[in-house]
Amino acid sequence: MKVVLVKGLAVPLVALLMAALTVLYGGVPRAEAATDVSTVATALRKGPVYIDPAASGQLSARDADALAKKIEDAGKPVFVAVLPAGYPTQNLFADLRTATGITGLYAIRLGDRFDARADSSVLPRTAVQNLVTSVQGESVKAQLDDFTDRALANVGGRAPSSWGGSARDGGVSSTALITVAVVLVAGATGAYALVRRNRRRRDEEQRAALEKLRVVVDEDITAFGEELDRLDFHPGEQGADDAMREDYERALNAYDRAKSAMAAAQRPEDVKGVTQALEDGRFSLAVLAARREGRALPERRPPCFFDPRHGPSVADATWTPAGGAAREVPVCAADRARLADGRDPAIREVETEYGRRPYWDAGPAYGPWAGGYFGGGILPGLLVGTLLGSMMATPSYAADYGAGYGDFGGYTGGDVSGADFDPGDFGGGFGDGGAGDFGGGDFGGGDF
Repeated sequence: MKVVLVKGLAVPLVALLMAALTVLYGGVPRAEAATDVSTVATALRKGPVYIDPAASGQLSARDADALAKKIEDAGKPVFVAVLPAGYPTQNLFADLRTATGITGLYAIRLGDRFDARADSSVLPRTAVQNLVTSVQGESVKAQLDDFTDRALANVGGRAPSSWGGSARDGGVSSTALITVAVVLVAGATGAYALVRRNRRRRDEEQRAALEKLRVVVDEDITAFGEELDRLDFHPGEQGADDAMREDYERALNAYDRAKSAMAAAQRPEDVKGVTQALEDGRFSLAVLAARREGRALPERRPPCFFDPRHGPSVADATWTPAGGAAREVPVCAADRARLADGRDPAIREVETEYGRRPYWDAGPAYGPWAGGYFGGGILPGLLVGTLLGSMMATPSYAADYGAGYGDFGGYTGGDVSGADFDPGDFGGGFGDGGAGDFGGGDFGGGDF
């Protein structure tokens, strides 16, 4: 087709055409205007990836668009910005989060440095720190791709509605909608039968998973009963006081709750209540033991990550799983000593079709089991990069096995919350993975 341009209209028509193509393409914003935080925030409200014009050489347009499409397709509130090395960093994350006003995970590549922050309702600080650490030293494309892949497998919530549909898909025509409606009506009976068949299969799979899980939970309940016996506490013994008797009563009640909950369990997600009760009971025993021995009462900490039967943890220690990144995990005194000596911790292994494996590599049913022990948002950070961690972050997992993380169903990622967020979630100097308060928040020496 031959296009004739009237003299004097060529420039405006070309400009109009370019603007239209930009709108239709829906690619990553690459504005040439001065990029203050408001500009970056405006772009991120429209799409998940922003490339500063001064940093456009770090990532190609094709790679940036592919990264944006990956995030959009996953439907998760992950925001990525690539900024030049000289970009001001004073309160960068907090200011960007305030200006964007959307709950989510924010990652920034600044020159050759990389860091991220997130609302704790979307991803706990420990998980953010582990994700950032796992991609340090990589090239720009590899770093952003790897971080995004791992983040999408763990972050909670949904994409903000302001992103809308992807314009690159060209929209949905009315003809297509009519066709789909006709097909749906014509196949209603078949679809209903398929749903029923899938539901029966899912119920059978869950029953089978519960039976496998029952073996492990019964071991946990038995082990706790043995701890009660070994304690050999008698409410009327010499030196016993009301506080000790209350501790002992709480432990006995937890034991009874665990047995009752397991007897009533119908689905794997019901096991969460069992392990919650066992965790409560073990802490009560730890407090009771401290009272009897005249020691300081222990603080409430999660159980030992490697095997909750070890009891409440005493500290956090750095541990690196095979093929994974280093992370901080709660450990008992014995496992802390083993790690300090360079030995392997005493890991809880369970039977699988491939032989005995650590519980975090044993299948989806162990999510509720672990969630009862490590609720309150701590679990995603501990399981980053593991088979179970990846499974638990998917919507299909939540539908089949429930909210194994403890607060998985409460994520608000993608919601417009404006400046209503915890500034501590976005604190820490750039480069410390969100491990501390801002303290100025600039790129000081040693940040990386």
